[in-house]
Amino acid sequence: MKTWFITGASRGFGRIWAEAALSRGDKVAATARKVEDIGDLKQRFGEAVLALPLDVNDTEQVKQAVAQAHVHFGRLDIVLNNAGYSLVGMIEEGTEADVRALFETNYFGMLRVIQAALPLLRKQGSGHIVGVSSGLGITAIPLMGFYCATKWAVEALHESLAQEVKAFGIKVTLVEPGAYATEFAKAAKISDGMKTYEGLRKQVLAYIADVERGDPEATREAILKLVDAENPPLRLGLGTSILPRARAAYAERLKTWEAWENVSNAAMGEPTKPGMAWLEELVQADTKTLRVAKSPGKKRSALIGRDNGASSIRTSNR
Repeated sequence: MKTWFITGASRGFGRIWAEAALSRGDKVAATARKVEDIGDLKQRFGEAVLALPLDVNDTEQVKQAVAQAHVHFGRLDIVLNNAGYSLVGMIEEGTEADVRALFETNYFGMLRVIQAALPLLRKQGSGHIVGVSSGLGITAIPLMGFYCATKWAVEALHESLAQEVKAFGIKVTLVEPGAYATEFAKAAKISDGMKTYEGLRKQVLAYIADVERGDPEATREAILKLVDAENPPLRLGLGTSILPRARAAYAERLKTWEAWENVSNAAMGEPTKPGMAWLEELVQADTKTLRVAKSPGKKRSALIGRDNGASSIRTSNR
């Protein structure tokens, strides 16, 4: 029996995977912006469900929800970040406010949950962090550039995270779904279109409309196999389109990198290993457990800098 914490459990993959876990006897802390949207899970599965209201844009609410779920069930085995939405529009069409809001949910929302859960997972010496990315976290297409950018950021976040927490017994997986017949598109925000891109927009929309979509219910077994695996993968594609997409994308990238290899190599200049005193100092400081003073009411972070070649470690407010 496993205990899950799932964001965006009111519909789509979040709802389907919550039901899959509960149906086999697992326990689930199911979260949604409107807790009434997941009230039926409590009615159906009783004490196995902890229904919590959660806006992943609210840092304090995220901390409280993760802590409450941990206290309620005694542990968290799987932290599944599923909450998110899409912004549809050409790069020139999107407003800065809309793009920031998208990253606030799709990227920083995940980060908030991860940072809230990590101390608990480290303490228990185990756990599995699962982040829902997308096939568009592998390749990008017109009209979806902003959404793609959030998923590429999510990919990098989890790839780094996996290396950082492996020693603590924590596993990390990116789930990369292809196109599925979920309600995801209904939550999309659409930028005001410019006539300049009208032709391309029609082409892309026609392409999207013609794409075959998988049955989201068919993903249940894959997700359960993933969380039950002794050594789960860093990346799990869902659907038949992911591997062909990745093969084609990386073949093209390799071809381009290789074609420009001479230019790239020439840009290296004469290699040297000058040694970096500031890095050596950081390693030594870390060994001694670096302690950074905190001002009342302010969070401070360590920054590394060099002044005229000399090393320094300073703090800045954030």
